Amino acid sequence: MTDRMPRPASRPSTSGDVLRLIREDGVATRAELGRVTGLSRPAVASRVADLVGRGLVVERADGPSTGGRPPARLEFNAAGGAVLVANLGQSRGQLAVCDLAGRILAQVDAPPADTTAGKTLPRLLDHWADLLAGSGLDPAAVRGVGLGVPDAVEHVPGRWDGVEIGPPVRDRFGVAAYLDNEVNTAALGEHQAHPGVRDLLFVKVSTGIGAGVIAGGAIQRGALGAAGEIGHVPVPSGTGAPCRCGNTGCVEAVAGGTALLARSPAADLPALAALARSGDPATVALLREAGRRIGEVVATAVNLLNPAVVVLGGGLVGADEPLIAGLREAVYQRSTVLATRSLRIEPSRLGETAGLTGCAAMVLANILSPDAIDAL
Repeated sequence: MTDRMPRPASRPSTSGDVLRLIREDGVATRAELGRVTGLSRPAVASRVADLVGRGLVVERADGPSTGGRPPARLEFNAAGGAVLVANLGQSRGQLAVCDLAGRILAQVDAPPADTTAGKTLPRLLDHWADLLAGSGLDPAAVRGVGLGVPDAVEHVPGRWDGVEIGPPVRDRFGVAAYLDNEVNTAALGEHQAHPGVRDLLFVKVSTGIGAGVIAGGAIQRGALGAAGEIGHVPVPSGTGAPCRCGNTGCVEAVAGGTALLARSPAADLPALAALARSGDPATVALLREAGRRIGEVVATAVNLLNPAVVVLGGGLVGADEPLIAGLREAVYQRSTVLATRSLRIEPSRLGETAGLTGCAAMVLANILSPDAIDAL
């Protein structure tokens, strides 16, 4: 059992409810399921048999004995299927196969999302098929697909760049597909890495600048999927600086990776980060000032959202890099005392795998929900 109390059922528990109790609440025996749900022994047996038959639960004869024959122990079967995920940034991308607990089983780099969805998606489908084959996994084991892309997306019905991703994925793998902005998927991943935190702001500083908002334990996408676009908030130091959004003065236009490279001898973001780590004075000053500018915007978000943690990710962020120091300086100067009283500002715990982990979490939350299991 976990330290969480099982949630009481308000209606006769279905197979989906039973899976949730086993997977999320750690209910481990048939007798315990009967106590929690109020189901009869035959009803519990029927639901457990259904879940075992679908490969979602395994039963092991090693449960704790209270005298006599020990009860069989029920466990969620993370190896009972796989999900395919991809997180595509403006400059880099990754693909992976994950198990049903969201653990990465195989991972490769992928081309960035630098072309239209109509061209990118067929390539992704081929890459996933190759990754499955290289990992020795049966395509029939795939239970869902998740994709993070560097644009605001229509979360329902899952449309990216005008293309619905569901039909091509279903034609290739026979499963549902789920789509979100790649900063949102990274926020979901970081939320997984911060157990017990219900309010988290993830800020990605890379080629561009964006944020993912976790409030009350759930990702906040906004009415049209455009929440978190903090890179396009104007800052005083950005006066006149043109931004890719069509406006001028946005923080991304003065502190995003593209803007910083224009003021540095570095050829790309990894080289810029390497210069900072080597202690190059001009680069350290450049990144610290960029952190201050980003911090001006994050301070407003902190006052508005009151997160417990601000997590910084992207190619320019590290535990000892000046960008974080500059951002902390601005946030603590400009945010209210109450909002910052217990606020933590820290680098990503997952690094580049945050987006993949978040994509898996997005898929699993859908395909393993009680309603989805019952619909099977």
